[in-house]
Amino acid sequence: MIDLYPSRCAAEPELLPRRDPVAYRAWAPDAPVTAAQLEQFDRDGYLVLESLFREDEIELLQTETRRLLADPAALNADTVVTEPGGNEVRSIFEIHTQSEMMQRLAADERLAGVARFLLGDDVYLHQSRLNYKPGFQGREFYWHSDFETWHVEDGMPRMRALSMSVLLAENTPNNGPLMVIPGSHRTFVTCVGETPDDHYKMSLKKQEYGVPDEGSLATLAHRHGIVAPTGKAGTVILFDCNMMHGSNGNITPFPRANAFLVYNALSNRLHQPFGVDTPRPSFIATREPRKLQPTPGPLTKEIAA
Repeated sequence: MIDLYPSRCAAEPELLPRRDPVAYRAWAPDAPVTAAQLEQFDRDGYLVLESLFREDEIELLQTETRRLLADPAALNADTVVTEPGGNEVRSIFEIHTQSEMMQRLAADERLAGVARFLLGDDVYLHQSRLNYKPGFQGREFYWHSDFETWHVEDGMPRMRALSMSVLLAENTPNNGPLMVIPGSHRTFVTCVGETPDDHYKMSLKKQEYGVPDEGSLATLAHRHGIVAPTGKAGTVILFDCNMMHGSNGNITPFPRANAFLVYNALSNRLHQPFGVDTPRPSFIATREPRKLQPTPGPLTKEIAA
């Protein structure tokens, strides 16, 4: 397969033009997003979706989040990532296989239906995780494009995937919210440095390879600016797979948590990685995709029972 987005294979970084569409469907009256939202996603690479969930649904998700965080020893140990130099949970991967509530959330029509429309294809869950940024101790996530890693280390061939961050606690300008560079999704930033074996064991705590250089970041930031979408619990921040994003550390007493769901087009399923010999484990990157059938209706207690 031809590598349309070569990275970590040259001595100097490059800014390459995107060679794939962003929104794969034209708007129609029955679309799950408005015409203005579709235009914004195509132009800026992200959307903030509010009021998708009722208060009781948000409370159910928060209860399930507390359950998962309270007893990480009951989970698959490989999927639990702690903060660098500490024991606080940073991420729990593959939450859709370890929680019926999170599995139902991932398939919810309000999320999976939007992903299917924007990607113009049936979708599957490439990755799921619970991100937690505890008060005072939550560390930063440095700037990166997810697609660069998914391409090089997982074998995702094209830019036909997107992420949805479901806020499970209020994200304010102060507690380390997601930051994005709108419009950066149309530029692929190549990275330098040969990827070490089993790089994921280090990168899930702190990424050192597949990290964009400061010059490229400065170019994109000066060209497009930086935005930090915030919102109350239940808000959904949706962004393209090649969006340059990151977040600061949390030095406030207010924790930040989100369910992070990555939808990939079935036609874009993973192949052999483009930059490493051994792909990352399946709990990080699904290699046997199952088509998601968007499920209508509210989240209920019965799902979590």
